Amino acid sequence: MSAQGGDSHSDRVLSVLQDRHAPARSVVAASWRRSLTVYGLDPAQSRPPETVTETQLRLAREEMEPMLRAGQGTLDRLFQAVGAAGCCVLLTNRDGVPVDRRGVCADDAEFHRLGLWPGAVWSEACEGTNGIGTSLAEGRALTIHHEQHFRSRYASLSCSVAPVYDPQGRLAGALDVSSFREDLTEGFAGLIATAVADAARTLEALTFRQAFAEARIVLAPAAERHGAALLAVDGHDLVVGATRQARLAFGITDERIAARLPAADILSAPGPEDLTEAERGVILRALARASGNVSAAARTLGISRATLHRKLNRLGLSGHD
Repeated sequence: MSAQGGDSHSDRVLSVLQDRHAPARSVVAASWRRSLTVYGLDPAQSRPPETVTETQLRLAREEMEPMLRAGQGTLDRLFQAVGAAGCCVLLTNRDGVPVDRRGVCADDAEFHRLGLWPGAVWSEACEGTNGIGTSLAEGRALTIHHEQHFRSRYASLSCSVAPVYDPQGRLAGALDVSSFREDLTEGFAGLIATAVADAARTLEALTFRQAFAEARIVLAPAAERHGAALLAVDGHDLVVGATRQARLAFGITDERIAARLPAADILSAPGPEDLTEAERGVILRALARASGNVSAAARTLGISRATLHRKLNRLGLSGHD
């Protein structure tokens, strides 16, 4: 690889190879080393990002369509919060290809020149250390600020990114806010990063609710580090879906869901099954839906009024006729 002699940024990146401990201390240094030694990239190379074909971009958008449909309002609100600060908003697929974008028209030409545009390929393997590609490679939210980028070409960029996951908990892509303003401070970038992370979780939750529209959505008491953990529960109180946060917090897998996982095993300490209590619950719900009317509740349950009265007496419950 060739580093241009006068490029101090390239010299700094190449110096990482001389410090074998740097990657252990820094996400950026680890990514620089991957960019140099695994992908064989040159930090001084100034070409714009590779782009996919129109057909490939259309297919990428079709694959992301459920998330795009669910998340338009979220992307709009995020852009309203950061657009005036000279930022654009990008939603990419898992390969780092932007499939949707928000930006101010006055900034479009510069963002397009830099490649922050639908169809560009921002994987770490193609562009080295960058917000989108490194977030996808690391599977975590991060900010790549100015000269933390691998290529000298992108040293003016500040990119705050969070990965987004589909309703099955699989990596779907990344949500990015980027700015080319050189006066954007690391402190302000930190505020943007918080907004991006919140928007990414909202985008996941909306897509999850859309995917399980017929199920009851339950917020599980997950550990703080896993964030909001959502479960989709069917009419039999069995888990039929779980967000990535819920899967991490409770060890939920596709196999456990397929084996019919009771929601009670997640939401509370599982105890012995009690048919009497189960029957009590069914009858109480029927009475509640019938505003306490025994005849109406009996019709809902598909039993006679006399049978329901006997059950009410046995269970110590009451209603009215």
